[in-house]
Amino acid sequence: MTNTSTHSRIPGWQRLSLFLEAIKFEHSVFALPFAILAAFISASGAPDWLAFTWVLVAMVGMRTFGMAANRLIDAEIDARNPRTATRAIPAGTISRRAMIGYMAVAGLIFVAATSQLDPVTWALAPIPLAVMIGYPYLKRFTWLAHFGMGAVYLIVPPAVSLALTGIMPLGFVIIGIGSMAWVAGFDVLYATADYEVDRKQGLHSIPARFGIPASLIISRLLHASAVILLAIAGVVLEASAFYSFGVLAAVILLAYEQSLVSSDDLSKLNMAFFTMNGVIAVVFGTFVVIGEVV
Repeated sequence: MTNTSTHSRIPGWQRLSLFLEAIKFEHSVFALPFAILAAFISASGAPDWLAFTWVLVAMVGMRTFGMAANRLIDAEIDARNPRTATRAIPAGTISRRAMIGYMAVAGLIFVAATSQLDPVTWALAPIPLAVMIGYPYLKRFTWLAHFGMGAVYLIVPPAVSLALTGIMPLGFVIIGIGSMAWVAGFDVLYATADYEVDRKQGLHSIPARFGIPASLIISRLLHASAVILLAIAGVVLEASAFYSFGVLAAVILLAYEQSLVSSDDLSKLNMAFFTMNGVIAVVFGTFVVIGEVV
């Protein structure tokens, strides 16, 4: 049970620090490059900086809202899993009430940011928030839950184009689908860590359903699909050679990420998930942005 009295005695700045740690705020780097590259592609160069800033604020607000929702909704599940029992709510360092408060503030920031963009973005703002709330529940019903997380990233590139230009060209949708495959692939990889616990708790995931060896194959197929889709998007968008270099870099880095994990050795799983995915997103995004600017 959450120790709310202990939490109330923690200074405000430290509570915020605990919250940012709880939602892994630094992992916003996973999603931001796809928003940034979509902004530069939609502008065929540097976007309007004020609108671009609002896009970034919206992205951070959306992810923060989603992670807070995830921690809140999964608190009881996390408490029963030795790997996640030290997370903020099960450990009592953040109360449910406080997490709801942080979640509400993040949601308001997201809505406020979208109100400064194309009017259609404001009208569609409830959709990503609903996806963020719905995703944590999927593992209770279906092993396809990984694609629920991927759906969040599917939204990003076309939504950014819509926010900045009012239109959503096919190329951005293809990038979004590629992003979904990429994220679902690494989520499957990460879920191997909870293979046994998920089975015991009756939770659904690809590793719990098919086992670790088959899950690693599925993860690799998803990552292969991701780079193919990103390459197709580049052709559709008539992107520069730098875009192609970015896809090639993603292929090499994803292959390395997959090499870190095997059915007999999951010891490097955290490096594969936390480190490599941030690196891949930043490298690919950097190549794309350079191509648009140059």
